[in-house]
Amino acid sequence: MGDSTSQKQVLVDDVKSPINKVAYLPKDAKEILISLGKKWKNVLDPKAMEVITLKGAMTNEVFKVKWKTAIGETSQRVLVRMYGEGTGIFFNRDDEIKAFEFISKSGHGPRLLGRFANGRVEEFINARTLFASDLRDPSISALIAVKLREFHDLNMPGPKKAHLWDVLRNWLVEARRLASPEEVEMFHLDTMDKEISILEERLSNSHQKIGFCHNDLQYGNIMIHEDTKSLTLIDYEYASYNPIAYDIANHFCEMAANYHTETPHILDYSNYPGEEQSDDSKVEELLDNIEKFTLANHIFWGLWGIISEHVNNIDFDYKEYAKQRFQDYWLRKENLMSSNGSSHDLALEGEEALTPSTTPTKKSKRQGAKLKKFFSVGLFKSKRDSPR
Repeated sequence: MGDSTSQKQVLVDDVKSPINKVAYLPKDAKEILISLGKKWKNVLDPKAMEVITLKGAMTNEVFKVKWKTAIGETSQRVLVRMYGEGTGIFFNRDDEIKAFEFISKSGHGPRLLGRFANGRVEEFINARTLFASDLRDPSISALIAVKLREFHDLNMPGPKKAHLWDVLRNWLVEARRLASPEEVEMFHLDTMDKEISILEERLSNSHQKIGFCHNDLQYGNIMIHEDTKSLTLIDYEYASYNPIAYDIANHFCEMAANYHTETPHILDYSNYPGEEQSDDSKVEELLDNIEKFTLANHIFWGLWGIISEHVNNIDFDYKEYAKQRFQDYWLRKENLMSSNGSSHDLALEGEEALTPSTTPTKKSKRQGAKLKKFFSVGLFKSKRDSPR
């Protein structure tokens, strides 16, 4: 849990506001932190903590807390997560904590060090979160595939059924309640329940493998240890049982995002991975399902954006983000859901409309090997069987 000079967070220190934010933390959080500081013998003064805002979070406020230690020793650090306003709409915090503790005890995530009324204290992992460019690195994709297989196979408590469709309907109710009449019309919220029902009917079948899914596989939620190359998935707020094809679809959609630019809400679908035809029928079937589940993923995060626009004060253009997700949904829907259409050529037309300067066909050829490696190494082989 000690500091490391190699540790780099995509949730980066807010260099524009380097002020110690210790006064910003609630009293119950400070009490937990002081208690932790007392447990470490090398901490000079448990009450003399430094609290630094980490930039890059879009749902919660995240802080790095550290204490000075004896000369020659690295400082002690923890992560404090304060829940964003209105985020209780999206998930049950008690369920999230249960998942957090189970995953931690299974050796797949950071330890939970304490809970307070509006947040929690977590172990500060000696690793770095991925950067957007890392998702296009074939070697890292292979590691992600292996880690995803392990995560999907976790035997979490609770009913092992898809939660996606209930979540979409619940969020649609909230989006309609919060949205203005203009937004309801713009995002077709008055007819979106029909779209959800169509997707559920078409995508729910006995062939869909259900697993415990992360459901938010953006690059900032994946950490890598630079020396061992081991991965850790973090932040389980949206985690639940779902079709694993949906989880992979979410990960692929996140390749279009870079949340650490001057316009973090802008998506670049030229970075969505392409693929080459595979000789493995299981891979082909999964690819078809994944592409179709991108539609459900667009509705999921589109509704999230609409709701967040009204309840969250974090500096992020949620409405424009939602607009892009729904735009891609409507652009790709017809080709993806047609019974005779091929999901592989699909509708890169959606990408072309959103980013007309790109050349999707060339992008698809460039990234084909990466996707083949992603599936052949990770999704159908266990960690023991994969070539390392």
